[in-house]
Amino acid sequence: MKYAIVPVTPFEQNCSILWCEATMKGAVVDPGGDLPRILRVVEEKGVTLEKILATHGHLDHVGGVKPLADRLGLPVEGPHRDDDFWIQGMPQQCQMFGFPPTPTFVPDRWLVDGDTVTVGNETLDVLHCPGHTPGHVVFVHAPSKLAVVGDVLFAGSIGRTDFPKGNHGDLIRAIKTKLFPLGDDVAFIPGHGPMSTIGEERLYNPFLND
Repeated sequence: MKYAIVPVTPFEQNCSILWCEATMKGAVVDPGGDLPRILRVVEEKGVTLEKILATHGHLDHVGGVKPLADRLGLPVEGPHRDDDFWIQGMPQQCQMFGFPPTPTFVPDRWLVDGDTVTVGNETLDVLHCPGHTPGHVVFVHAPSKLAVVGDVLFAGSIGRTDFPKGNHGDLIRAIKTKLFPLGDDVAFIPGHGPMSTIGEERLYNPFLND
């Protein structure tokens, strides 16, 4: 599994492009906006997109989902159904954060813990990791020791839990019971900022050292 990270929106959200080396088929994870920038990288890498994956329903992660899906005829997989209220509330999110209006959408497939999604010949495991939002999911490619964690975990920090239906206890529990067991050598792409490893955060993240 190969990947490219494309920061998008004024929030510098890490949109990820994942692709299978054997088939060059790929997926865009969390296309929050700036679609020309995303599609330019897709073209540069020679990737043929086959789907959109979403970690959670916040605007900076899914603001470009509907326009991209409509433009390229792509199915949308994720997040968990518990984030539907965020997706359907995107007009209010746009007003709140000063973003241009963006349409809501209904995923072609809601995801639950234990599901898998395919990208070309590769398979990603789905982990439901609530706390930042109730329906947040994480995508893990075990053979590459790579995870796309959205806003669950960051280098030196964790996701905010002061949004509606956020829960700090749930977030910490998800990190420790779902992400830590992946192994210290697993690298992750967070929703914002630089990549890190599970081991680095397990040892040094101040929010996880209680």
